[in-house]
Amino acid sequence: MSFYWIKTNALIKTYFSNYIWDIPNKNNCIYLTFDDGPTPEVTNWVLNLLKKENIKATFFCIGKNIQAQPELFKQIVNEGHTVGNHTNDHYNGWKNSEEIYIENTKKCDAIITLNTGKQPYLFRPPYGRIKRGQAKKIKELGYKIIMWDVLSADFDTQITPEKCLNNVISSVQPGSIIVFHDSLKAEKNLKYTLPKTINYLKQKGFTFEVIPR
Repeated sequence: MSFYWIKTNALIKTYFSNYIWDIPNKNNCIYLTFDDGPTPEVTNWVLNLLKKENIKATFFCIGKNIQAQPELFKQIVNEGHTVGNHTNDHYNGWKNSEEIYIENTKKCDAIITLNTGKQPYLFRPPYGRIKRGQAKKIKELGYKIIMWDVLSADFDTQITPEKCLNNVISSVQPGSIIVFHDSLKAEKNLKYTLPKTINYLKQKGFTFEVIPR
């Protein structure tokens, strides 16, 4: 991604109000989310940290990664986290037809359902890029389309871990949906930023929840 907002612009949220960007509340609650896993070593590390901190999060998983790491995926579910659909092959909606994109989404849907016994109800488009027609079809499948309020940019290998941390703590507010990545590309920034983010947010009185149905 050559351009991205750390804090999603309010006009974008208003214009695309049929997507969920944040979940405002009076309970100081925020929502940690992780994209692109499950990834050996990285997802395990995230799960261990969340367990230690007694935090539940939402993982948007890629279908082919679930197939490659079924036991790791089941660990995510068994430890009480929520899982969402992130397409089977991390497809960019802007670069794929509606038919191809929806078919790839359904493929991931089937894999998640097979491994959990439940159809997922949360969908996040890779890169946040999705066409209106694609979004309409996905909502017809019963999904909520989840975007984000705060992007850590941990995937950006050109920024320092310190910058990644500041991206989050300078932008978070009650109701924020925060994006991290349990991927090899993000590993360095993630392992520095996530523990410090959790510590900071707890000190500020924030609580953590999964994204609700």
